[in-house]
Formats: sequence, structure tokens, C-alpha cells
Amino acid sequence: MAEAVDYKQIGTTPVRPDGFDKVTGRAQFGADVNLPNMIHGKVLRSPHAHARIKSVDVSGALAMPGVYAAISGADFPGGRLEGEAGGEGGGSMDDVAKNVMARNKVLYHGHAVAAVAASTVRLAEEALKAIKVEYEVLEPVLDVVAAMDPQATLVNEDNYTALPEKPEKPSNIANVGRLERGNLEEGFMAADVVVEREFTCPMAHQGYIEPHACVASIDERGRGTVWCSTQGHFEHRAATSKMLGKNMADLKFVATEIGGGFGGKTVVYLEPLATMMSEKSGRPVKMTMSREEVFRATGPSSATVARVKVGVRKDGTITAAQSWIAFEAGAFAGAPYMPGAMSIYAPYAIENFLVETFDVLVNKPKVAAYRAPGAPQAMHAFECALDEAAQLLSMDPIDLRLVNAAEEGTQAPYGPKYPPIGFKACLQAAKKHPNYLKPVPEGAGRGVAVGFWFNVGMQSSAEVNINENGSVMIIEGSPDIGGSRASMCLMAAETLGVDYDDVRAQVGDTESTGFCNVTGGSRTTFATGMAVTQACEAVIADCKRRAAMTWGLDEDQVEWEDGQAVPGPGVNADVKPLSLAELARKAGKTGGPITARASLNAQGAGAAFSVNFADLKVDRETGKVDVLSFTAIQDAGKAIHPAYVEGQMQGGAVQGIGWALNEEYIFDDNGVLENAGFLDYRIPVASDLPMIDTEIVEVPNPSHPFGVRGVGETPIVAPLAVCANAVSRSLDKRITDLPMSPPRLLEAIEG
Repeated sequence: MAEAVDYKQIGTTPVRPDGFDKVTGRAQFGADVNLPNMIHGKVLRSPHAHARIKSVDVSGALAMPGVYAAISGADFPGGRLEGEAGGEGGGSMDDVAKNVMARNKVLYHGHAVAAVAASTVRLAEEALKAIKVEYEVLEPVLDVVAAMDPQATLVNEDNYTALPEKPEKPSNIANVGRLERGNLEEGFMAADVVVEREFTCPMAHQGYIEPHACVASIDERGRGTVWCSTQGHFEHRAATSKMLGKNMADLKFVATEIGGGFGGKTVVYLEPLATMMSEKSGRPVKMTMSREEVFRATGPSSATVARVKVGVRKDGTITAAQSWIAFEAGAFAGAPYMPGAMSIYAPYAIENFLVETFDVLVNKPKVAAYRAPGAPQAMHAFECALDEAAQLLSMDPIDLRLVNAAEEGTQAPYGPKYPPIGFKACLQAAKKHPNYLKPVPEGAGRGVAVGFWFNVGMQSSAEVNINENGSVMIIEGSPDIGGSRASMCLMAAETLGVDYDDVRAQVGDTESTGFCNVTGGSRTTFATGMAVTQACEAVIADCKRRAAMTWGLDEDQVEWEDGQAVPGPGVNADVKPLSLAELARKAGKTGGPITARASLNAQGAGAAFSVNFADLKVDRETGKVDVLSFTAIQDAGKAIHPAYVEGQMQGGAVQGIGWALNEEYIFDDNGVLENAGFLDYRIPVASDLPMIDTEIVEVPNPSHPFGVRGVGETPIVAPLAVCANAVSRSLDKRITDLPMSPPRLLEAIEG
């Protein structure tokens, strides 16, 4: 059981270890790798959202001087690939392979149909024009509800809804989720107030600034190295080798620095293409997406339609809740329909509920994870319905949630009973926060909502090596997208009893460290940190053994305190403590280098809850929304590096605000994305927002040595409903469709 402890290193905020290299331009990102004789790859993408491919002829491109490789779906191994892609919500490996390169059909505008590699980027772009593709254009399926109709055009004629018994006919519904408890009819009968509404959320982009990029260098034996911008180089290696029919051992994947991911870089797009073309050409191949390609051909979040009904008694008790949510999967199955179902009621103790969710194919890009995938959309709908219920009852929205708040021992809607959690503590902190106690500014509305994410464990490995001077080197396999190297160093320093400045952390390639699952699911500080801690504990055990050998004592007579070996209580030994540096200096005489490894499948990830509130004001003449203040409160378990935790909370809030107010994929009637760039797809900038105020609540996770829960995903969940509730209260009219852009709000005001 992790308890509140006074730590020496954990809880401090040292300068980020990657900071100097990044601000000086030394850090190498995916597109910064350059090799001798390197050539450049480009992708030919479909101009249609839905069409059969009758033929692809790359001979014209191959005939051009300076073109070294040209490939299409015909170059990939035949047969169906079995198994699931690694990472967050990757889907089936066969689907991911067909997303990387279309085979018999293109399923969205921008779907890859061929690729070339040439001596220059410009020549590669010219070579794409020489590729001849013949299409049979089909009607696109673009509306998620219409796609569920049994008579709808099929995106994939081989898609049958995954049910215990295979349906007789294919459909666009890939998967169905269902969670239920109690008696809905009795629950709604007991309610004094019932709210029932339909809500919509659009597809949204993760907003990472660095486009997807990689360099592959494969030799004559088919072996080589791939450098890529990725959240999980082990999963990228597995997917690439499987798609190309290669031995995984023949490929080394190196994770470069990453310019943002948020779940969007857990999936392969370019790596198999670059690898294949490097092998065919005998040269290294660099591939970098344009911003337009990132928007058109990589995974956004799911758009959703949600129908929610909630019953509440006068005292605020939720008597029943019913939800129906359709998630757009894009062209292939893999929408976060089950995480959405598991999240929607997770903060509450509800006796009677039903939630049904659907994974629905449409002719749009295959969706990818985006920070707590599925939870923002699902909880937006329910949190807005709860806010309306609070208004009808003239009840404070935090008080309503306190009446129903889950706590230790509450059975989660998805099954297990919660261990100690910090949801009530977050609500109580919000209720007494100075920003909440202030009056709502004139003409503004105050929105309240809560967020939740499970957090996960999964597999991690770490190695800890002690240098000759006692400094510490950590090698682990989790790409750092949120400050994990600093967290690893802090946990190692705390465990070993040394200063943070004496510890270094390195993200190893797939040949330099043991397997690590993707950096996602808010798992890295929890799981990889647990591996680092266990490796440090093994180092301590080894150091105690060496000290015992030096002093002529039994191992159990030696303790480890403040970074040094000392005789245990009651041991009569006239010896001086041996520091880690002293033990390392004499390691050759006591058994050789001091090193330890740990690998694990981490169990006991702690659920994380948040409470957000904000004051927003709508200009009734223009429809523009001003965010006057925003406050984020979250249970971190234990904040290893508080500044990083605050940064995660603030970043998630900004992304959620953008999704709520402006961000959306806009498709025309032919399935062509009309705003494929940051000029027309508007993300918030600093001048749009106030300072995001934060408060970290710490209710330790009993399953982690330092109480860590993970904080990266929960922050994006609540802001959608916070903004919708604030705008609805400001206008005195319930707004149910996101984003709440000026044209949409003007229509609501005038309507």
C-alpha cells in the first residue's frame, strides 16, 4: 500500500533532460535523419472516397531516370494477416496492412494506392503522376447513423458484425458493446426529473506539430534499421515485419524524438513502405508526410452520435441512465466503442443503467487513438445531461455529483470494485477552489464536468547500470512524449537514494533494451517506472551483497539508507558506510559491473478522475466564445514531477477546449476533407486562452511503489462538456452539437 511519504527526489521539478537539445535544435526528430545515398519516398493517394481498384500500373514511374522503386498493393505478400495490431486501438493487423496500402478498394479520400522512391522529393512527386490507376467509383458512406441502416451501401462487403452467432448478411456495423445493471424501467419510474437528448461530436485531429516521418535502410540480406517518429517502436517493428513477411529479428527500430503524438503515432503508415522500397532500391529511403497528408490519411478521433437519457431524484440521486452511442470507425473497424461504454458512467454509483455502443464503418480515414479514446465523446453526452438535470433541480452541479460519486468499494460499471480513488477529493477541492467561489462574470456561464480514464499497465522493461563513479544509467524502451525520462530518473534517484543529477535515462532501440509496449494509455510512468524501480531494487540488493562480502557480514545484516550500505540495527561492526560510488569503484573486486534488469506485465493501474470548471461568454452578435477562466483538478495518485503533471492537465484542457469550440473534420458530399491544414482546421493558440489553473490531488494508487496513477489522458475528457455546459448556461439554451463554432452558435441564438 503506497502511503503519503516525504520524498527527497519525487515531487521536485528539475529541468527536463531533453530541454537543451530541443531548444538548441540538436534533437533529432523523424525527418532529421540523413544517410549517404539516401533517396526520398512519396505516396500516391486516392482521389475518391470509395472506389474499386481495377488496375495499378507503376511502370511509367519506374522508367523515369532517378526513380529507384515503385510499389503498389500487388507488392505486398498475399493472404490474410492474423492477429491484432499492437498499440492503442490498432485494430486487426490485416486491416492496418490494407490501410497502409490499398488492395482491391480504396476506402477513403487519401487512401494510399502506390508509392515511389526517387533521388529527390520533387522527382518522386513527378513520378507519382506517371502511375496509372483505373478506378470504378462507388457511392461513399459518410453518415454514421445512415451507415447502420441494413440497406446502406457497404464499405466492406466482408464485414460481419462480431456477434456470438455470425449474422447472415454483412453490414457496416463491425462491433457492438453493451453494459447493463439493474432495472431501467423501475429506475426511471423512481425519478423526479428525466432528461433525454441527442448529442454529436465531430472527428478531431490530435494536433501534433511534427508530421509522420521515417528513414529505412535495408541491406541486401533484407536486414536493416528504421528510424521513426513513434509512440511505440516495438509495435511498429512487429507490424512492419508482419506486413512484409519478414523476420522481426532482421529489423531494428529506433525511436527518434517525437514532436507530439497524443495517440496518433501508435499506428504504422509510412514505415512498411519505406522498408520495402529501401530493400528494392538498395538505398536508404526517407519518407515525410505533408501536413495535408497527415489530415487526409492518418487517424483522427471518432465522430459520434449519442442518445442519452438520465433520471434523477430531487435529492440528486441518479436513479437510471440509458445511452446509445454510434462511433465512426472510419474505413476499418477499430473505433473506441468499448472504452466509451466503460467510461460514460464510471465516476458514479448508479444502480440501474444500460449503455450500448457501436463500431461503424464509414468512408473516412481509419480512426486512431486520441488521448483517452472514446471517453471524451461518451462523457460529453452524459455530463451535459447531468448538468441539465442539475438546472432543473436548481442544484449545484458539483453537489449533484457528490451525491452520486464513486468511492473506494464502489463497483465500477465495467466490473471491478474501485480501490482507493480520488474522485470525491477532486469534487471537494473544486467546491472550495477560489475560482469556484467567485461569482460568475456578467453575461457568462459556468460549466462543470468530470473526467475519467482507466489507465493501463501492460509490458515494460528497464535496465539500470551503475557507472564507475556511481552515476546511474537507465535504458528503457518507452518513447518519451510527456516527460517520462525525467520521471524515470526521479524514481530511480528516490529508490537508490542518490541525487537526480547523478541519473540519466535513455530510450533504447529494439535491440538495446527489452520489450516495451506503446507509450499510451497513461501507462509509462506507472508501468515502465515500476520496471525501473524494480531494477533499482535489484541493484540495491546486489550492493548489499557486495558490502556484506567486504565487511564479512551476512547479507541480511546490511541495510541500504540514503544511497549507502550500512550495518543493520544491532549489528556490531566497526565499518564505515559504503556509498554507491564507492561500491561501483570497487565492483571489479566484488563480482564485476553493477547492473540489473526488470521486465514485467504491470498490474493494478489506478483509475484517474478529474473535475473541471470554466467560465465562458458568448458574443451574441458574432457567435464567438471567450474562455474567461478554466480550472482543472485531477487525482494524480502521486505527482512524480509536478510541473509535468500540470503541463499534462493544461495541455489536455486546451485540446478539449479546441474540440469543443472549433475543431472538426469537414467533408463534402463526395467524402473529400475540405479543411486539411491548420489554416482551416483551427486549433487554439495562446492568445485564445486564459491561464489554465490547476490543482493536483494526490490519493496514492496502492498498486504502485510511489502511488502513481498516470495523468496523460484524463485531462482531455471533461473540457468538452465543461464548455458545452458553460455556453448552454450563458445562452440559456441547451447546445448539443460540437463544435460550438460561431456560425453554429449564431444559428442557435437566432433560431
